[in-house]
This record gives sequence, structure tokens and C-alpha cells, in this order.
Amino acid sequence: MAVHALNGEEIRALLLTNVDLAHGTLTIRRGIRRRVVRLEPFTHQLIADWLTERHARWPASTNPHLLVTGRTALSTTAAPPDVTTIRGVFPKGMSLDVLRQDRILDEARSSVDPPRLMRLFGISDSTAMRYITAAHPERTSKLPK
Repeated sequence: MAVHALNGEEIRALLLTNVDLAHGTLTIRRGIRRRVVRLEPFTHQLIADWLTERHARWPASTNPHLLVTGRTALSTTAAPPDVTTIRGVFPKGMSLDVLRQDRILDEARSSVDPPRLMRLFGISDSTAMRYITAAHPERTSKLPK
């Protein structure tokens, strides 16, 4: 979330087949669109550690979702954990959406390249421009009439 600016629904929808630790990638699906994210060492290790923990706790799990709970691990038809469960791992008062927006804005501050933001976070061109404008108002201000 804090590194790749995924939203809660994208995190919930992750399947085990979306993770490719050998190549260091994670495939994010948004409807029919697909985005491949290169995992930096921190996230790569975090996912590897989670998969080890998941296998140790529920070795017979057939749930296809990356994130499971004790209630959903042994079911192939169980829905992924709800957003409330995911929010539970964050400090009280921290919003998933605000964390995502802050991550994109931070990247926009270090780059004035909308295509870069679009590639990194899978956002539209208009959304990338809004972040660039917010991060660099002096560069995107309107000319006086």
C-alpha cells in the first residue's frame, strides 16, 4: 500500500497467481486492465515472509487469495478479507485512501513526469496531471489574463 499505492480493493483481490517472487513482480488487475509491478526488496521480502507464515499456519489451504484469515484459509469459495480486516493492520485513524494519495503525491513531488506516475501507479493521464498540479503549483499555474 505505502510503496505501490494500491487501493484496498486491489489488495483484497490479489491472488496467489498474481505473485511471481522468482521474477520479483506482482500483477495488479483493474477490471480488464493489468499492471505488472516490480517489487522492491522490502515488499518482496514482506510477501515472501507472508507466504511462509501462511503455509506454516494453513498448509492445506486451497484459498486462491493472497491474503487469508483463519476463517477463510481453508475455503476455496470464501471471499477475500474485507476492507475492515485490512484496515485493522494500520494505526487507528490512518485511512487507506489517504495513504495511497500521499504516496502518489510524494512521487509527483520528485517528478514532473505524468507518464511516470501513470506507469508506476496505473492511474489515468488526468489523475496524473492533478497530482503534478498539486505537487508543483508554481509550474502549472495559469498565465495572467
